[in-house]
Amino acid sequence: MDYFVISGGNRLRGSLSVSGSKNASLPIMAAAILTEGETVLRNVPDLADIQHMMKLLTLLGVNVSRDADGTMRLRVVDEQNCHAEYELVRKMRASVCVMGPLLAKRHTAQVSMPGGCAIGDRPIDLHVQGLRTLGAEVELTSGDVLLRAKRLKSAEVFMGGPFGSTVLGTANVLMAAVLADGSSIIESAACEPEVIDLADYLIACGARITGHGTPRIVVEGVKTLHGCDWTVIPDRIEAGTLMVASAITNGEIALKNCRLDHLMAAIDRFRAIGIVVERDADGIVVSSARRLEPTIITTQPYPGFPTDLQAQFMTLLTMADGNSVITEKIFPDRFLHVAELTRMGARLRKEGPTVIIEGVKRLVGAPVMASDLRASAALVLAGLIAKGQTRISRVYHLDRGYQRFDEKLNSVGADIKRLVE
Repeated sequence: MDYFVISGGNRLRGSLSVSGSKNASLPIMAAAILTEGETVLRNVPDLADIQHMMKLLTLLGVNVSRDADGTMRLRVVDEQNCHAEYELVRKMRASVCVMGPLLAKRHTAQVSMPGGCAIGDRPIDLHVQGLRTLGAEVELTSGDVLLRAKRLKSAEVFMGGPFGSTVLGTANVLMAAVLADGSSIIESAACEPEVIDLADYLIACGARITGHGTPRIVVEGVKTLHGCDWTVIPDRIEAGTLMVASAITNGEIALKNCRLDHLMAAIDRFRAIGIVVERDADGIVVSSARRLEPTIITTQPYPGFPTDLQAQFMTLLTMADGNSVITEKIFPDRFLHVAELTRMGARLRKEGPTVIIEGVKRLVGAPVMASDLRASAALVLAGLIAKGQTRISRVYHLDRGYQRFDEKLNSVGADIKRLVE
């Protein structure tokens, strides 16, 4: 099992390119199940989660190949298997996004329940409820959800939940509705850029969709979809994480392939803290003042502050001059990184879904353990500025969502060694 040893204290300076979006790539890969002919996807990141989805799609009869430059080719060659089994689904929760495409195209979808998650309870009841509204018959069998429908029908589907709209649930219902009879409405739909990218991809394949990017998506069902050539959007969470890396080390990093319009809430908080974010000819440049201001952050559904940047900003705010407050409204239990940052000298007090951060002069290197994807990134960021060495175990979490993150940071001045137990 790999682990990192980080020697802190280096300022990061240089230029980096943001990888393609993991959270956009996964549902678009699943959507290839819906199409006739070949789909070509460009800018797909090289990640553990992408590899898991490739394995799952292969088992579901999709021929998947990947070139060295990140270009992926997908073509359905066998529609017999409709079962996404537990052994693959348990490794990646996003596997459930094959449910909608399988049901719409093959009229049957049997998908293992994904089980628990380190960041809290993430049920798929809204996914199932939405597909049932479109006409699916649903039963639970041996830990799997089994859905059947000879032909999906148009419907008005409400996708709101207790913590806002569900992104993967919206994706599942959208992918099912594109082949349903008649006109469907998805109300309280997720507005994230990844949902917009999925909808735009489906439109390029022949789907009729309007309103994506708003809480009300209208889908006019079509008979068939064809493949297309599509470039996946940049990963806004990787971009935000690299921006924090520049800011926390008092560095200056230029980011290419970065969409500022996908990060407006984060940029607003960066500027409140004292981080300078400027456009240049190729993208953006991130730099910071020596004194960081404290601030208040509340995570919200897009276009609010993203929950996937909460842990990274918490690390940044340990260096602020004063007290900051972060409230988690999406996953109230998403604070496993708090105990590990405390081991490194951070002063954090958790009160329900809120953490109060008292800024300190410095963090100190220590052995810590990654608990989930974004917590892993937060610990790497802490290691970059900690005095001495930080050892981070279980970095396989990081490899799920960041393409060669250690190599990228080393290329701009970090000192990270990847070692094997």
